[in-house]
Amino acid sequence: MNINATLLGEFLVFVFIVCIPLFAWISYRLGKRKTTTPVIVAVIGGLLSIIPLFGLIYIAVLALKNDLEVKPSSV
Repeated sequence: MNINATLLGEFLVFVFIVCIPLFAWISYRLGKRKTTTPVIVAVIGGLLSIIPLFGLIYIAVLALKNDLEVKPSSV
């Protein structure tokens, strides 16, 4: 079986230029609503997006998590 190095290079460029920033940004936005540590959530989402399937699963699990309760402000 021949492995085309150009195809492998294009996949790596796609992962590093498109998937990592996109999944990290989506994870951060969801993390702001659903966790108290959105930066850590974004870093984990970015790292898991190196394998795009893991990144998608992580975002799906994060999206299904319940939102944090918003405490009413006492004015």
